[in-house]
Amino acid sequence: MSLLAVSDLCLGYEGKAVVRDISFTVNEGDYLCIIGENGSGKTTLIKGLLGLMSKYSGEILFSDDLEQSHIGYLSQHFKHKKDFPASVREVVMSGFLSRRRFGFGYSKAQYVEAHSVMEQVGIIELEKKIFSDLSGGQQQRVLLARALCATRRLILLDEPTSALDPIVTADFYSLLRKLSQDGVGVVMVSHDINSALRHATHILCLDDNSSFFGTTHEFVHSDQGRKFILSDCPCDDCTIIHNRGGIENA
Repeated sequence: MSLLAVSDLCLGYEGKAVVRDISFTVNEGDYLCIIGENGSGKTTLIKGLLGLMSKYSGEILFSDDLEQSHIGYLSQHFKHKKDFPASVREVVMSGFLSRRRFGFGYSKAQYVEAHSVMEQVGIIELEKKIFSDLSGGQQQRVLLARALCATRRLILLDEPTSALDPIVTADFYSLLRKLSQDGVGVVMVSHDINSALRHATHILCLDDNSSFFGTTHEFVHSDQGRKFILSDCPCDDCTIIHNRGGIENA
C-alpha cells in the first residue's frame, strides 16, 4: 500500500529552487535512503514532506489514513539542556502529543503502546533513566521510539547517525531495517552511502542534473550510482549479494 507519493515536486527558498522535479513513492515496508552531495536539497525535501515549507509546484500525497501531522520524525540533532530532567518513558510518551485532539494526559492504551515500542527498539530497561544521562546511541533509540509513538506507519529521519560511532551506527541501521520488515515505511537522509546500500530497499539520489529513484539494485547499476560507488559491482562476482531489493556485503 502506498503511504506517500511525490510527483514533480519543486521546493526552495526566496524564489530559488533547491529541489527540482522530484518524483518517488514510499509503500508499507519500504526503506528509502535519500542521498546526494552537500547542498543537493536532502534536508529541504524532508522539510517539505513535513509541511514545514511550501512547495513551488508538484504534489505530495499521503494515504487516506495517514495525516501529515502524524508522521514520525527524527532530526539530526535533538536540542536539550544537559540537566534535561525527563525520563526515557516521558520522552517516548511525548510522541503521542501530535496525535492528541482533545483532553489531557495519556490513555491506558498509549502506555501499553509505548511499552511495546520501547521493547521493539530495545530500550525497555532504560525507561526510568534520565534521558540526558544516556549515551548518544541510546538517545537516538529513545527518539526513534518517540517517533514511532507519533505513528507506526511512516517515519522520516534526517541523518540520525551523524554523531554516532561506526558500531552504534551499524546497529541503528539494522534496527531501522527490522522496522521496515515489520511494515513501517522508513525515509532517511544519509551521508553514509555504504550503509544506505547495505540496508535500504530503495534509493533517492538528488543531483543537480538529474535525480534517481528506484530499488537499490537499480541504483547500483545506474549512471548515478557509478558516480557514488568507487568500485564496480557486477552481480556475479560474489562481492555483493542481493537481498530483498537491497544489497549486502558478502
